[in-house]
Amino acid sequence: QVQLVESGGGLVQPGGSLRLSCAVSESILSFELLGWYRQVPGNQRELVGSAPRYGSRRYSDSVQGRFTVSRDNAKNTVDLQMNSLKPEDTGVYYCHGERMQPSGSKLDYWGQGTQVTVSS
Repeated sequence: QVQLVESGGGLVQPGGSLRLSCAVSESILSFELLGWYRQVPGNQRELVGSAPRYGSRRYSDSVQGRFTVSRDNAKNTVDLQMNSLKPEDTGVYYCHGERMQPSGSKLDYWGQGTQVTVSS
């Protein structure tokens, strides 16, 4: 069974940086899409940034220019570099992967989440 395991969350001051990493238990070359979502209590999980196997990365408007998603095919990881952090970036961050099945359908995979708190 595929596992996605996040690490790197924690407490950081506004304006600071944090790097999240997601280790995938299988080759990430088999994933059409890898990325990160975040969720705050009472809200739906929202896309932060995604990196397709082919094509351009995509980011939410709120993090564009501050966050970067990167895939490392050799290490089977997908990282999220977060700079110029704001209190509104606080939330639980989830690693996400999407993979095509032989039937043609898509299957989603999720990590367990890691807490990021931006506060002075």
